[in-house]
Amino acid sequence: MQSESQGRTFSICGDGFGMEYKDSIRAVKGIGEKTAGLFAKLNVYTAGELCEYYPRGYDTCKLPVPIAQAAEGEMTAIEGSVFGVVEIKKIRNLNLLSCTIRDPGGQIRLTWFNQPYLKHTLRPGIRYIFRGKVIRKGGRLAMDQPKIYRQEEYRRLLNRMTPVYPLTEGLTSHAVSKAVAQALSEMEFPPDPVPGRIRRQYGLMGREAAVREIHFPKSADTAADARKRLVFDEFFQFTVRLRQLKEEKQGKKSSFVMTDDGSIGRFAAGLPYRLTKAQVRVWNEILADLTGDYVMNRLIQGDVGSGKTILAVMALFLAARNGYQGCIMVPTEVLAKQHYESMTALLAGEGIRILLLTGSMTAAEKRKAYAQIAAHEADLIVGTHALIQEKVVYDKLALAVTDEQHRFGVKQRLMLSMKGEDPHVLVMSATPIPRTLAMILYGDLDISVVNELPAGRLPVKNCVVDTGYRPQAYRFIERQVRQGHQAYIICPMVEESEMIEAENVMDYTERVKEALTGPAVVEYLHGKMRPREKNEIMERFASGEIQILVSTTVIEVGVNVPNATVMMIENAERFGLAQLHQLRGRVGRGDAQSYCIMVSGNAGKDTMERLSIMNRSNDGFYIAGEDLKLRGPGDFFGIRQSGELEFKMADIYSDAAILQDANEAAGSLSLEEKGALEAFLKNTGTGDLGTAL
Repeated sequence: MQSESQGRTFSICGDGFGMEYKDSIRAVKGIGEKTAGLFAKLNVYTAGELCEYYPRGYDTCKLPVPIAQAAEGEMTAIEGSVFGVVEIKKIRNLNLLSCTIRDPGGQIRLTWFNQPYLKHTLRPGIRYIFRGKVIRKGGRLAMDQPKIYRQEEYRRLLNRMTPVYPLTEGLTSHAVSKAVAQALSEMEFPPDPVPGRIRRQYGLMGREAAVREIHFPKSADTAADARKRLVFDEFFQFTVRLRQLKEEKQGKKSSFVMTDDGSIGRFAAGLPYRLTKAQVRVWNEILADLTGDYVMNRLIQGDVGSGKTILAVMALFLAARNGYQGCIMVPTEVLAKQHYESMTALLAGEGIRILLLTGSMTAAEKRKAYAQIAAHEADLIVGTHALIQEKVVYDKLALAVTDEQHRFGVKQRLMLSMKGEDPHVLVMSATPIPRTLAMILYGDLDISVVNELPAGRLPVKNCVVDTGYRPQAYRFIERQVRQGHQAYIICPMVEESEMIEAENVMDYTERVKEALTGPAVVEYLHGKMRPREKNEIMERFASGEIQILVSTTVIEVGVNVPNATVMMIENAERFGLAQLHQLRGRVGRGDAQSYCIMVSGNAGKDTMERLSIMNRSNDGFYIAGEDLKLRGPGDFFGIRQSGELEFKMADIYSDAAILQDANEAAGSLSLEEKGALEAFLKNTGTGDLGTAL
């Protein structure tokens, strides 16, 4: 039985009302308009999305340790009393309150910012427990902004796993946790989408229990069990849909059978370089598809710089020579413009009309482009997501290419392919994935691998250093700039400090400017900037106007700057190896020797073992394989790769075994069980299996 109230649907649950997954987040008790607005910044709009806004880790209060045993860089609790005077100093806009805490074995300096009222709390002789990250300042142990607890208060928190969430400015982990707890208390969960026989076979807990436990686990073991179930669900839904796609596509007759009149051979012979054997092999596979009877659905996997793009250009050229249209979708406007310019130069004199379509074009420019595309006054269209907008109508779209696939989901690829009447699909990815996983993750595509780099390409020289090397790295970058080259410096987002990405990068940029002794234009780039601002910065860097670009991983793909010779990665230990390899791929694109400096803030044995793989190899497929071996399923919230098939919780490397189980389970579903899964996705507001991609 259901009833309507204030635009909300309630399902009667026990003695009262249960909230449904599709209900607005405003339906959760305690969430008003302002808080709902903050959650909207995190793309959380419904009660179900709130319940599935999973923690990025847990904070566990452990027994206090003697000050002499406090480990630098770790979250630590110490017990002691105030020794001496509690001082307050004013520096610019900051009020700094400091005191020294002592125990029988040592002492530590504690500092709080803009909390002068704590002077009345911290009384000499009273024992407190202070919890924070231990650092060293001027040779002495210190803590900034530690939390203060009375002994009995801290005892109640011991060993409790408190969820820590990804945040936006204005929201705290405590506020998110409170909202989630309220939503869970009101939620009526839909039936479990995974059949009981599969849950038993793979040792999975129930879906509802997993969602509750991931937020508020009783123990580390139950948290691990909950995570295993939720990771399984993500992979399970994904692979079920991929199998459906493959069934729909397999054996589909081509409406665009092409013929090669010899122009491709002439084009390839006129290139300023010879194709590698791997490129020739993959081109023959593409050509067989395009001239065959069935629709092509092919992935080209190849390392950065292996020459995938020229194969796409050849395929697009063939489509245009056959009187059809072709398009190539790339993740950034800067890369779209670079592709447009290079294709225009490569195909000059061939009578092929090439058009650029991006989101930043004016309304009038877009209208003109739409008209040209619809009237087939453009043969090849290069663009960003703008290519899949509703207003874009193609005439005879025979080939749809997606470049840098790991920046697009399967859904965008499908939307592009649906723009024509079953066009051939070519997908390119520079993210190295071991073949066993690629066959699952790209299960609807045939896979070609370009596993050879062009002759004469200078390998990037690598080094892994600690933070003490940073001044020397800056001097090295300065020397490269004086020689006319450019450099990237990558900063990760420091989530532990709950700082927003922009503040971190902007602060670091100022430190770089202060550290440099010579003239250099230094700018920053981060994901929270407006698209127009990002494009402007990238264009200025590509043109050489900016010498040093401090950025987050937003530059992982999307621009080709052959003049950039240094990639310096701060806190390299925070990144997965495949992502480090992607970042390194931004340099080494020109004739000059290039360098990758990986700065690690952690000199632990496991960290250095991981990074040494990057140090000794530039082979992305070797690195991906080693990454898979090293990481395994051990780390509960391990280092995630970014970009490649973004799941909420799952990671294709550390969760490879679960991915293989989920794929096996997906292959065993009956029609009735598939129907139950579809019903679950509709009940939770996900829509259908298509949106699981």
